[in-house]
Amino acid sequence: MTRLPSPPWLTAPATVAVLDALEAVGGADCARFVGGAVRNALMDRPVDDIDIATTLTPDQVVAALKAAGLKSVPTGIEHGTVTAISGRQPFEITTLRRDVSTDGRRATVAFTDNWKEDAERRDFRLNALYANREGEVFDPVGGGIEDCEFGRIIFVGDPEARIREDYLRILRFFRFFAWYGRGDADGPALAACAKLKDGIKQLSSERITKEVLKLFAAPDPRPSLRLATRCGVATEVLPGPLNRNRYFSLIGLQDEPDALLRLSAVLPDDAAGRVHATSRLRLSNAETARIMSVLDTSAEVRLDLPHREARAAIYRLGAAVFKDRVYLRWAEQPDHSEAARALVALAGTWTPPKFPVGGKEAIDAGLSGPAVGQALRAVEDWWVAQDFPASGALERLHQMAIGQGA
Repeated sequence: MTRLPSPPWLTAPATVAVLDALEAVGGADCARFVGGAVRNALMDRPVDDIDIATTLTPDQVVAALKAAGLKSVPTGIEHGTVTAISGRQPFEITTLRRDVSTDGRRATVAFTDNWKEDAERRDFRLNALYANREGEVFDPVGGGIEDCEFGRIIFVGDPEARIREDYLRILRFFRFFAWYGRGDADGPALAACAKLKDGIKQLSSERITKEVLKLFAAPDPRPSLRLATRCGVATEVLPGPLNRNRYFSLIGLQDEPDALLRLSAVLPDDAAGRVHATSRLRLSNAETARIMSVLDTSAEVRLDLPHREARAAIYRLGAAVFKDRVYLRWAEQPDHSEAARALVALAGTWTPPKFPVGGKEAIDAGLSGPAVGQALRAVEDWWVAQDFPASGALERLHQMAIGQGA
């Protein structure tokens, strides 16, 4: 018998309250932890979300939570999912299901009370694991516990059948391999992904983008991306020529994974190429703006910048954009690590001072109309070029006003 290694969430009051509420209606063992929480606990990884599978119907779940004084949110009730709020923490509770029909993007499901039927509709064996409140682990389809131990990403049953149910599982395979895989990837899984990769075209841009960013956020997604490229999957998601060398180099430089910066690094430098490469993605306005700022060459950031010029660039660009561009240049010039680290450290420790004069001072100096903005811009340029002196800006402003006959 395999048991979870006593993770703190298993016996936390918020967790116990949810299980007590469900078992008060459905009896002992009507609810089990499932998926990521069980997998990550077995693999000694952090657990972010706690999902629960239950034999209770959604209506019974809602009633059970209400009777226990817990809030419920019908987050996906048509698919059997209710979110419980306990101790300000969400618990996603889903009724056991079996697929009635699938079309490669979504499934029509029917509720069941059979744990193996529920497990058989899941994607990978290490995601088809359940655990009761005592921590006992159940592996209905077999192989999932061993997959956690050895870092294997293997589809439940026939890989092609699982992929045809939802083509997003191709991308999920490479994402899970990036996060949890060790050693060689499963051959039948790779063959199925390569054979059925055209099915990715059926997926929405939102779902593709979510998977790509999760893959890029893995500690080291390089082996997975190489596999995806070899299988022809990568070009289904990011078409066109990519900066793979810059991307691979960047991953080795970062202390903390930054999915959006990594996506920026892999994109082509030319604007038309970037649009083509991201045509299958749907990024938010903020994400797009960040990528554009990282790849903008109108204000180049060089690794040989003296700190005085670097401070000017940080002031103009902002510390976050400056650091992004330093990392990109560093990935292109990995031999310049000492200079790059110094610039990253400067951006993290130096706080740009506030420009000491403004519209009031300009008007007090006798300026008016467009001359106010022109003078302030000129004084600011001087102030930045002088490396942000604590004094002198107001005098400079008055000199300009006198020169303009104010």
